[in-house]
Amino acid sequence: MASSPSISDMHGKTVLITGASGGIGLATARQLARQGARLVLVCRNPEKAELARATVQEAAGPETPVDVLLCDLSLLRNVRTLAAEVARRYPRLDVLINNAGIMPGPLTVTEEGHELSWVTNHLSVFTLTNLLLPQLMAAEQARIITLASEAHWLGQIEASQEARNDPHKYSAITAYCDSKLANILFTNELAHRLELTGITANCVHPGMVNSGLMNPQTPLLMKSMWYMALPFMISTERGAQTSIYLASAPEVARISGKYFKRNKPGRSSAKAQSRAEASRLWRISEEETGME
Repeated sequence: MASSPSISDMHGKTVLITGASGGIGLATARQLARQGARLVLVCRNPEKAELARATVQEAAGPETPVDVLLCDLSLLRNVRTLAAEVARRYPRLDVLINNAGIMPGPLTVTEEGHELSWVTNHLSVFTLTNLLLPQLMAAEQARIITLASEAHWLGQIEASQEARNDPHKYSAITAYCDSKLANILFTNELAHRLELTGITANCVHPGMVNSGLMNPQTPLLMKSMWYMALPFMISTERGAQTSIYLASAPEVARISGKYFKRNKPGRSSAKAQSRAEASRLWRISEEETGME
């Protein structure tokens, strides 16, 4: 059984969470607000964002502000605008939780030329995290947490955008698994690059969570598998526990480059642990985001 997260005093800490309007992101925000953190909620839908703000504000209490920033993370120009706004408002970030993610449907290529789940689940994370490093560096000890998944075991990193966007080879399941592998490889390489700083980077498998990840565009096979697994799924509150733990527990303040499950470092695939693959992904990501 998973252990309960340490209840830590987060007063004076600023925490930014993407995908915070519902599911694991909202559950994470609520708990960190109860621990005293100042929350910055990044949401896509304005109506859901306001509901989330009210929910988190209730948990935080009237004296702690809860901020909302709207952003569609599927477009990198929006991510850059978001990062600039964060830099303008917050001189320091103590915790960045890259929580947002989608389960893809039929092949969708954005107007910037990226497959939808690849850009939303990985390239936006790569871009936002790198752009916010100055604010994270300003904290005495900052933490970066990225949500991954056991689906990474089936993933691989395509060498080119063309291969990723090929309608003859595209599979929604494969696209999702690839993006989750990228989350772990990115975290490992980031931790290596930040090892002489006060910033840690870890990733999380939240468990099989009934988080509303399915959508009308999700392929029938994936929906069928999802609904068959529903009786075995955990709540969003339980799914948020490892993110909360990594964001707040004193005992993990210096741990970096790990893949956590149930509040403990867990086993990931051999490919996910490959330094060569992590370095290759970083180069691909730089090229595709223009972040070289």
